[in-house]
Amino acid sequence: MAKKGSGKKKGRAGDVLLTLILVIAIGVFGYAAYNLYHIYTEYKKGTDEYNSIEQMAVTERAPDKVKEEPKEEDSDLVDMEESASLSAPLRIDFDALTSVNDDVVGWIYVEAIDTISYPVVKGEDNEEYLHNTYEGTYNFAGTIFIDCDNARDFSDCNTLVYGHNMKNGSMFGQLKDFVKKPETIEKSRYFWIFTPEKDYRYEIISAYTTSVNSDTYTLFKGPGKEFENYLSKITGYSEIDTDPGTLTMMDRVVTLSTCTGNEATRFVVQGKLVDELNVV
Repeated sequence: MAKKGSGKKKGRAGDVLLTLILVIAIGVFGYAAYNLYHIYTEYKKGTDEYNSIEQMAVTERAPDKVKEEPKEEDSDLVDMEESASLSAPLRIDFDALTSVNDDVVGWIYVEAIDTISYPVVKGEDNEEYLHNTYEGTYNFAGTIFIDCDNARDFSDCNTLVYGHNMKNGSMFGQLKDFVKKPETIEKSRYFWIFTPEKDYRYEIISAYTTSVNSDTYTLFKGPGKEFENYLSKITGYSEIDTDPGTLTMMDRVVTLSTCTGNEATRFVVQGKLVDELNVV
């Protein structure tokens, strides 16, 4: 025969257990909510800062020029006319940018993904700007930067440009659209690097996922057969159709690199220099 009160004790124990489970669940929910709020505010701070910098530095947006397809018999003449009439889509105030951060080396703009419009810096090493914004504030978004071993003026055979793959699509978060969304490359296959001295336009010749230690990240002392072989390999890696034309050791390439969510791989978009305009 059960003792009196044993049922009540079991009931109270059950109530305590349910209460404890409820408290833990509320704690877990609260912690998750805090983390989500923290992530949101970090994204917002980074986005707000770069929007402010763009408003300060981008002083003009020229409309894209519509060009007719050249006829085969007079393609050379049309090419010269197009080159002469080509104008940069943005005008950048580098005096304003330098007043905030003199590590600035350029500004990147991707025609097909016009939200990729950011200042580019060069740090003393490749860690400095991983999680520091252009204004020097700690933020996971960091700043888009070139490899510390590259020349500041984008004159190297291969200039490496790094940017984070942010979940809200900022920084290089939409770069992967060149592979995931075929209509992206159909919009435009060009991106720009603006510098205080020159405006450079690059044509995309390759886009693909590669390992963190791949030969994609090779830097070269200067033009040579090794670089020419490199160009042949990287176009073969591409996951999208491109028309790079004849590539030679005298070409100059910019490699845009971002993470994939897998620590062992990176996603890259590579372009060759096709136009060089004087800053006016």
